Amino acid sequence: MQFVIKLFPEIIIKSAPVRKRFIRQLRENLKRLLAEANCDADVRSEWDKIEVDIDDCGREDAEDIFSHTPGIANYSRVTRHSLGDFDAIAALVWAEHGQALTNRSFCVRVKRSGKHAFNSVEVERQVGGRLLQQADNARVQLDDPDICIRLEIKDDQLYLIEQTRPGIGGFPLGTQEAVMSLISGGFDSTVASYLTMKRGLRTHFCFFNLGGRSHELGVKEVAWYLWHKFGASHRVKFITVPFEAVVAEILEKVDNAYMGVVLKRMMLRAAQDIARTWHVQTLVTGESVAQVSSQTLPNLAVIDAVSELLTLRPLATMDKNDIIDIARAIGTDAFAAHMPEYCGVISVKPTTRARPERVAAQESHFDFGVLEAAVAARREENIDEIMSNLPAETEIESFAAPQPGMTILDIRHPDEIERKPLLAGSTEVIPTPFYALQKNYRQLDQSKHYLLYCEKGVMSRLHAELLDEQGFKNIGLYSPAH
Repeated sequence: MQFVIKLFPEIIIKSAPVRKRFIRQLRENLKRLLAEANCDADVRSEWDKIEVDIDDCGREDAEDIFSHTPGIANYSRVTRHSLGDFDAIAALVWAEHGQALTNRSFCVRVKRSGKHAFNSVEVERQVGGRLLQQADNARVQLDDPDICIRLEIKDDQLYLIEQTRPGIGGFPLGTQEAVMSLISGGFDSTVASYLTMKRGLRTHFCFFNLGGRSHELGVKEVAWYLWHKFGASHRVKFITVPFEAVVAEILEKVDNAYMGVVLKRMMLRAAQDIARTWHVQTLVTGESVAQVSSQTLPNLAVIDAVSELLTLRPLATMDKNDIIDIARAIGTDAFAAHMPEYCGVISVKPTTRARPERVAAQESHFDFGVLEAAVAARREENIDEIMSNLPAETEIESFAAPQPGMTILDIRHPDEIERKPLLAGSTEVIPTPFYALQKNYRQLDQSKHYLLYCEKGVMSRLHAELLDEQGFKNIGLYSPAH
């Protein structure tokens, strides 16, 4: 099976050296991702496209990779043939599309490169005419037809394009500098992180923990999801900063109206110190102008003043509905909606026009040793290892085969369940995505025994531990032998 990958248009219009660098990076990213998915692939590049030959068994995994890799405008599944005469071309097209043309309108579109005794329009006319003669009650319609048959001719090769699907566009990951995203797990910070990854920015994650183990697990899950789906060609860091003591210091020392602004300034100070240790010169936040009191322009200016690094705000002028739409499109909306958030700083009458001298006066009472201790106590982990690094709190019984009366809860993401349904014989399997599990578990019949399942067994174990901590003892793990 062969695929033709078309580059994001902004790549094609760049200067020749830059375009070559971007294409080379995209080719290497695809090689790495396909290899990790156990796809036996040959990846070749040209000035405006990349061609991939792959074994059939890896087709679905390959298409999933193409649809989520930054730098790809669209990709097409194609079959390659030796170029014959018009009759031979029409015969190949008929074998692929003939039955679908009955009672439908169609057109033939041809792209051609190389030296030939005919032009593209002639191929369209000759092939279309032959198809029209064979198909029952079909008609040619050049504008908005029911079926558009697309062919590409390159020298002595004919490419029959079977299906074209969109990519996400953007620039190949690794063509731009690294950034560090301040992620809370909500709609805004996850969408902001996605947008930087899509633009080719290798995006590390920095999480300020205000709400304990449950919140940390939720944020790690959505960060891992973002990385695995859109940025797995490059390893990045997930950094957890324990911020409970910082919040306590703010509550004790800072006037109520300035708590939100001071908290953001403390986060930015900490993020700057951490970013510099990784030679990162840019921070990313999910702030949108005037969405909340701390995000007015005067307050953002006061917040930015504590950092010498550039702070990107991809959502600065976006409406909340637009942000949620993007979250829904990339699959993070459910994470955000079920995120076990915690905020220990809630101002009754927060200022919307903070003045630098007043903020400085408030911070003069703050013990910055607490902030330094939080930064020093941070945990830095590779994103691909974060889920397995969480310490086990309790032992959960594991079953290779369900016992009579047990029910399996498949806690994988709906996309993964759809691609690889779990088959467990006569045992009942209930899809229960992990981001909704904590909320929905108590609504299940508690007289039954449930087994949690995910493909690698890591998230199922972690969520089982959390349920056990909440007093649910009718829980186990389903770990089938593969």
